[in-house]
Parts: sequence; C-alpha cells; structure tokens
Amino acid sequence: MVFFVLFEHAAGYALFRCQDTEDIGSLLPEVQEAVDDFSRFASMVTLEAFSPFKTGANALDNINSISEGVVHDDLKVFLLNNLSKGKKQKVILGVADTKLGSVIQETLSITCQSGGVVAEISRGIRSHFHKLVQGLTAPGAAKAQLGLGHSYSRAKVKFNVHRVDNMIIQSISLLDQLDKDVNTFSMRIREWYSYHFPELVKLVPDNYMYARTARLIGSRKEFTEDKLEKLEAIVMDSTKVEAIYEAAKVSMGMDIAPLDLINIERFASRVIELAEYRKGLSEYLSSKMHQVAPNLTTLIGEQVGARLISHAGSLTNLAKYPASTVQILGAEKALFRALKTRGNTPKYGLIFHSSFIGRAGVKNKGRISRYLANKCSIASRIDCFTAEVPSTVFGEKLKGQVEERLSFYESGVVPKKNIDVMKEAIAELKEKQQNATVLSEKKKKKRKRDETEEEVQEQQPAVESAAMETTAETDGVTPKKKKKSRKSLEVN
Repeated sequence: MVFFVLFEHAAGYALFRCQDTEDIGSLLPEVQEAVDDFSRFASMVTLEAFSPFKTGANALDNINSISEGVVHDDLKVFLLNNLSKGKKQKVILGVADTKLGSVIQETLSITCQSGGVVAEISRGIRSHFHKLVQGLTAPGAAKAQLGLGHSYSRAKVKFNVHRVDNMIIQSISLLDQLDKDVNTFSMRIREWYSYHFPELVKLVPDNYMYARTARLIGSRKEFTEDKLEKLEAIVMDSTKVEAIYEAAKVSMGMDIAPLDLINIERFASRVIELAEYRKGLSEYLSSKMHQVAPNLTTLIGEQVGARLISHAGSLTNLAKYPASTVQILGAEKALFRALKTRGNTPKYGLIFHSSFIGRAGVKNKGRISRYLANKCSIASRIDCFTAEVPSTVFGEKLKGQVEERLSFYESGVVPKKNIDVMKEAIAELKEKQQNATVLSEKKKKKRKRDETEEEVQEQQPAVESAAMETTAETDGVTPKKKKKSRKSLEVN
C-alpha cells in the first residue's frame, strides 16, 4: 500500500509520499511527535512531485476551484501523471479538505482519506514546506501566500457597483440619524425664536416650514407687507399668511437684540440645509433601492425594504433568511423576552411599518404579517440571485397577491394560486425582454443609419470639390489640344 498526501500551496501543488505501513492510523503518534523536528519529519515524508503555478492568475483560478470543491484541470493532470506509478499497488491519497477528497474520489477513482493522520501530516508539511521543496525559500513562500491571499480576497469582494447594498445600509442609517437631529434642532429653534414670536409655533406646525418662516421674518418690527409674497411661497396658504402678519403686530414676545437674531437666523439656515439634504438623501436611497432590490421596493417600499436589508446586514443575508425570521426581524428583544417569560411572541418587527399591516384588521394583523414576510423573502431572493436586468414584474405580482389576501380576509374572495401568478410574471418578463431586445435593435439600426448619413454628408463636400477640380482640368486641357490640331492643319 502506498500512502500519498496532496498539499495545496500558493506556489503550486505538491505530492508527498509517506513511509510504507499497513495501518495508516499507526502513523499518528509518530507524526505528532515529529512535526516540530524537521529531521525526524523529513525521514517520514518525502517529496514525490511538485507542480508550480504558471502565473498569478493561474494560481487564483486553482484556489477558487479548491475553495468551491471542484477539481481543476491542472490538479487532475498532476494527480493522473504522478499517481499512475503506483497502479500495481493500492494507492491512498490523503487530502486535507474532505469535500475536495470526495470529489477527487468520484472523478478520478482514487481512494482518498481525510482527517486524523492526514491533518497532522499537512500541518507538518505546512511548517516545513520551504525546506522540503528545493529552490523555495521561506521569504519566497511567504510572498506567494501573501500575494495569492490578496488576489483571492480582492476577487471575493468584487461587486457590481450598480447593485451594491452597502450604500443602502449607510444611507438608511444616516437617514434615521438625520430625522432625530432635525427634530432636535427644530425643537431648539422653536424654543429659541418663541421668546421673540411665541404665536408662530401654533400657526406653523411643520418643522422645516417653521425654520424657513423664522429666517424670513427675522425681527417682528421689520416684518412688512413686502415679505408677504415670499411668506406665501413658503407657507402655501394666503389665510395663514394673513394670520401670521396680524399675530406679528400684536405679539406678546419680547424684543430681541440684533446679535441674538443673527445667531437664530444662522441656526435656522443650518436646520434648513439639513432638512434639504435629508430630502436629497431620501431620493438617493429610493433610486438605489430601485437598482439593487426593485422587487422588494415595489412590494414593501423603499424605507422599509432598506431597513430590512440594513438589519440583516446585506441583501444576501436577507435572502437567506426564512420567512419566519423576516417576519420578526427588528423585534428580537420582544421575542427573547416572550420566550423567557413564556408570554406571547411578537407578530411582526420592521414590516409593521408597511401599509399592509395598518390596513388589516386587528384579528388579521398576524396573518397578513406572516403572508407579507413570505412574499418579502421571495422578492429578496429574486433580487439577490437573478443576474438579469433588474425588473419590477415579480414585485408588482407579489404586491397584487398581498392585496388579494387582504380582500380575502375582508370579503372572502378566493385569491389566485401562487404558481399561476408566478407563471404570469415569467411570461410578462419574457415579453418585456423581447420588446426590449427589439427596441435595442431598432436603436442600433437607427444609430448606424445616422452614422452613415453623417459620413455621406462629410464626404459630399470633398466629392464636390474633387468634381470641380476635374472639370476645371478638363476645361483647361481641351483648348490646348484644339490649338495643336489647328497648327498641324496649317502646316499641312
């Protein structure tokens, strides 16, 4: 029996032959004692063959195959060429990765073994690899490992910039923080400006509108009829503008110093800028959600979908969650408290902010939340694992199913089956893709036609000038020929 050990290194594949023995398990105590001592370990293990990787790209391709449990063509050729020597005897190949060993055994019909003594031998080879392979130094092996590690990590974190969910997670977190900050600052400016104009608080309840109004009015004494048009553009109500103007005349607020008024106006400007930035960030989040998770966005909305992705950590994590986890996502404290006290578990978490939960009756809130979580799970998986162009077809169909379920709870109308709805969605998606391809072909043809017309128009002046030159040359040459002919006739 011949016992080999396959070792995958950043520099290449290596095949080591262990000392002959009938029982492989008997090697375990000896190997464990000899791992730290190179001289003893080298007497037990000898290098049979070594196949270095040709390039860094080749090394990355091989390591990706190994990590996925796939036998690369290079590894297949290496094993077939070097293990064919021991065909007359029984050959056992030790592989550190159990998954890779089972695949090698299936594809190449080589008996593989993992764990136990193989793990200890691999540990020893890893420690003394640069000494066992001639021409390889410890710094060279370390550089190869570092370079391949960086390439492998870089390839794993490579993403499509149009479908990245990290920006969604940061945007929704910033949006929540901005909501808190804008509310806090708005309450501060209300309290500050109320010393001068206390009646304005009840007349303008909106925070953003109040900050703009306070900055426009400034001092009550300087609030004249000239500012009424600008104030109406802010408040969007002429009766309210008149009420503010009348209240400013008879206000009970105290007078305020110009320096204090300047600080209030500056602070109001900061609050307005934050509110406007919050509005722009909300639009950015909406566009990102339509790019990354269009079906989830269509089903449950931008902000609720973004909060689900943020709480799960990524769209991939959310897609891997079962519907029961999506249902109570965000209510973990209530869940564990209920389990600890043996009370009722929560019916919903973040999906409570969806409009479907609010529209359902008290008795049906739990049922509709469970159904909505199921559809959210399907939508997130479609968005995450489909490599096609993002489309909202499935999201619209799933939203229609939730609407039908709500009407079923209220009126008893039986909704469509899920399989029928999905078939309709697939057919509609195929039709849209066909129309898109036809439209793109028409655009390409039109673009080519325009390009050819432009080329013809560019070449036309050159052709005309060339034609004019040729006509001028012919006009200049023909009379000379006639003159020559006349002279020849006179001479004759």
